[in-house]
Amino acid sequence: MACGSCGTTENGVPKGCKSNGNCGSGSCGSGSEKLAVFDWLSNMSLPSGQERFNIFEVRFKNGRKHFFKNVDNLPLIMGDIIAVEGSPGHDIGTISLAGELVKVQMKKRKITEDHEDVKKIYRKANQRDIDIWQAARAKEEETQRKGREILGRLGLQMKLSDVEYQGDGNKATFYYTADARVDFRQLIRDLAGAFSIRVEMKQVGARQEAARLGGIGSCGRELCCSTWLTDFRKVSTSAARYQQLSLNPLKLAGQCGKLKCCLNYELDTYLDALKSFPKQDVILRTEKGDAVFVKMDIFKKHLWYTYKEERFKWFQLTLEQVHEIIDLNKNNEKSIPLEEYESELEIPVKVDFEDAVGQDSLTRFDTPKTSKRRNNRNKRNKKPVAATANSSKENTQNQPPKRRPKRNPNQKPKATGNPNQKPKAEGNVTQPKANNKPKRTPRPKADRKPNKPKSSNEPNQPKAEGSKPNKPRRNNKNRNNNKPKNGESPQEK
Repeated sequence: MACGSCGTTENGVPKGCKSNGNCGSGSCGSGSEKLAVFDWLSNMSLPSGQERFNIFEVRFKNGRKHFFKNVDNLPLIMGDIIAVEGSPGHDIGTISLAGELVKVQMKKRKITEDHEDVKKIYRKANQRDIDIWQAARAKEEETQRKGREILGRLGLQMKLSDVEYQGDGNKATFYYTADARVDFRQLIRDLAGAFSIRVEMKQVGARQEAARLGGIGSCGRELCCSTWLTDFRKVSTSAARYQQLSLNPLKLAGQCGKLKCCLNYELDTYLDALKSFPKQDVILRTEKGDAVFVKMDIFKKHLWYTYKEERFKWFQLTLEQVHEIIDLNKNNEKSIPLEEYESELEIPVKVDFEDAVGQDSLTRFDTPKTSKRRNNRNKRNKKPVAATANSSKENTQNQPPKRRPKRNPNQKPKATGNPNQKPKAEGNVTQPKANNKPKRTPRPKADRKPNKPKSSNEPNQPKAEGSKPNKPRRNNKNRNNNKPKNGESPQEK
């Protein structure tokens, strides 16, 4: 897809058109330039005795193309910058197509070889011509800005969309759009006096303006009119109706403000598919009443009807069922109610993802993961205070009372955690129950020693050495805490 001047270096980088690594710069006629064409017949040799076609297609700014005749038989190829005949003066353009394909383009546009629009080629552009051309192109943006200021001062109902300078810099073409006829004679005098050039005004439509400026469509691709579409056919709202599209102008309109050209791309396919469908104004006569059309699904061949008296319920029917009802109506017979037809409709089961080989679900990342720590924290925060207080009381009542440790009668009692709670009497200390073991029978009072009376006010006093006290069984939890160290009392630590 390269022109004849392109070569390849040792590293595989093309040289000759300064493409810096690819042939997509547009100079080869097949790059990113608008409406670029690839000459797929360039490598084919002509039959013996046939001369090469001497008319070339030349591209100017924003995809504007014209045909020029090579009168002097200059050695020209695609991508060359040439000086061509202008009106007046000369213009600079790039050869976009050469050879036999130019005949096809001329036949498509209905232009003959001796047509008055086919002008001649002067020469290959030299460095001086290219410098003047680039300097003129650099002034286009500033000229357009000042031209819009002059339009606003004159108050003309028109929009200046683009400005194009001729290659010699002596003439500028102003492209504008307007809804009605505009008298711009004073505008031409003001523009000529402001820029000291010849001024040509050219009106274009909204589609041509979008094609010249370019842009990105709603599909995410570059506009068709600025890349490959050359003929703009009429687009009507009936194309959207045939394709069962909502008549929303915001969705159906393109960047030019008109209906999208792509509505015509699949219109023929839809028209062929709709030939088997009945007309939408056909009324179905049933035993329950007349039914009217609501909508259809062309791809699944389903239609929805509803009764005239009961429009809140839609009934889904297949195309075969609708034709069956229409045939009965033609024989002056009424069909059964639509409910029975809808009950016969088989809805295909939606095939979901099946974990047949131990794969993960395709929707495993759709739902965010929730951490267990956060859930536990939320549950803890949501628990009411009254409930926690009640639950703590219940737990204390259900648990067996713990044995109070032995203390010195001269030592003051320690303050408890709850200041409002009253201290219990020392005589009411309850002994812990034994762990499912038979209780030992107490000794009679006569056998007890009189020097060791057990006072109610001083329970659990330490006994004298050499005697074997009758120790009550304790829980394992309090065993380590109540164990005396070095013959001291448990409170003296």
